[in-house]
Amino acid sequence: MSTDQHHARVAFVGAGPGDPGLLTMRAARLIENADAVIFDQICGERFVAPFVRDEVELVDAGYGDAGAQLTTASRAKLVVKTAKSVAAQHDDAGSSARGGEQPLVVRLMDGDPSTFHGLAEEALACSKAGIDFEIVPGVSAVSAVPAYAGVPLTDAKARTVHVVTAGDPKIDWGRSIDACITVVVLGQADALKTSLCELREAGRRGNTPVALTENGTTITQSTVTTTLDEVPAVLKRASFDGPVMAIVGSTVAHRDLLSWWENKPLFGWNVLVPRTKEQSGSMIERLATHGATSTVVPTISVEPPRTPQQMEKAVKGLVTGRYEWVGFTSVNAVRAVREKFAEFGLDVRAFAGVKIAAVGGVTANALREWGLEADLTPSGEQSAQGLLEVWPDYDEDLDPINRVFLPRADIATDTLVAGLEEMGWEVDDVTAYRTVRAAPPAPEVREAIKSGKFDAVCFTSSSTVRNLVGIAGKPHTSTVVACIGPATAKTAEEHGLRVDVVAPEASAASLVDALAGYGRSLAHEAAESGEKVRRPSDRRGAARRKVKA
Repeated sequence: MSTDQHHARVAFVGAGPGDPGLLTMRAARLIENADAVIFDQICGERFVAPFVRDEVELVDAGYGDAGAQLTTASRAKLVVKTAKSVAAQHDDAGSSARGGEQPLVVRLMDGDPSTFHGLAEEALACSKAGIDFEIVPGVSAVSAVPAYAGVPLTDAKARTVHVVTAGDPKIDWGRSIDACITVVVLGQADALKTSLCELREAGRRGNTPVALTENGTTITQSTVTTTLDEVPAVLKRASFDGPVMAIVGSTVAHRDLLSWWENKPLFGWNVLVPRTKEQSGSMIERLATHGATSTVVPTISVEPPRTPQQMEKAVKGLVTGRYEWVGFTSVNAVRAVREKFAEFGLDVRAFAGVKIAAVGGVTANALREWGLEADLTPSGEQSAQGLLEVWPDYDEDLDPINRVFLPRADIATDTLVAGLEEMGWEVDDVTAYRTVRAAPPAPEVREAIKSGKFDAVCFTSSSTVRNLVGIAGKPHTSTVVACIGPATAKTAEEHGLRVDVVAPEASAASLVDALAGYGRSLAHEAAESGEKVRRPSDRRGAARRKVKA
């Protein structure tokens, strides 16, 4: 193969079967350094979004321009074409554009590239074109989907595993009829039905347990257990839309005790997150760990102050030793000061000799990411009142300066300023940023909010309550309302909402965990009553169907 640095190289990377968390560390590093990413149907843009640079070219290898699914040969041509295009762009820009490094194309493949994939054809096409390549294994659906379904492939009795593609006419099913063999079949529902019927006709017992899983390892995963005899009827009722995996064998019986993924407390819930996209990342990730999907609806837009002179004067005062304390009451305040520092060419050394206060752990983490450690954070309630309870009084013998710099939002309350002044401090209450109500969401989102298609909504401040109701209307009565603290809960109630969950601590993590606890209690109640429906939106739908009947 060629080693010419002016040629692009291709990395065939396994993305896993659906859960972005199964992406390997090597895969993530390659995506971060990619000049182009070619992705499949499952591992779409959401897989690469957290890693890729803004200028990276994203290429869909699932479907062509006409909307038809690409063949293996077409994908091979697409990989070679993209590699040559990236190499040409690299040559035009000059090797200095990437420090002389060889340009990189990542071919992100569903599951593991070497298993039931077109890796051989695509890699051979690269080899014939003189394009360097490497292969990075990924987590295979063959092992991952059964694990997420709570079905081990082997145990003390089942010691052999046969893996086949549904619809293959050359399969000798007679080799898979022994009870000690676990059979894994992958394919569309129709082909799966044919293959499993052939397995039964070949001699596998009709009462053999079968697990059918769709969308494995994702938060829309669905698993149905049945027997080999009942598979045709179950597949007809289930109406599976995408690829399905069938696990046939005695190990399916373990699912009752080992199902963990689909038993997460918020599994399948669609949660409304009324925050800006920049602020919602950690909350989305934590909701996903509990099994929920998230829809972000920004209710505010954070903008610079109308007149920047006040902030500029305060930052200069910070450098010249005007302040004893700087109090940060939000992540946005940290971001605003940090941006002003960058504008002036300053760094964290300007905080030398200044004490720093943070309203809570999230704000303290934002400071830590900047290289600063807060000297003061509340030990209890993470709010302005909580910060006041731990803030020391001004002591003219101990404190050389009596002035505090508070960079805050234009709509911040006076609680903190008034409290500090009572303690003897002089406060420069500076507008560091403005919060403006966001534009209304799309009509379909507003309809989903009002009609109860969201299972829950997480309010992180009183302003998110007021603004969401203002731009989209009140959530449906079936939607679980979770609030970050008592003040936010009070605002929600004032707007006619029933508050179901109040976080014990004023943090996004605590809010999500409290919602998960509520979801767990709902699931427990449903199990005790024999009810199959766990999602609040499903309960709403079930109730409506009952009324119509």
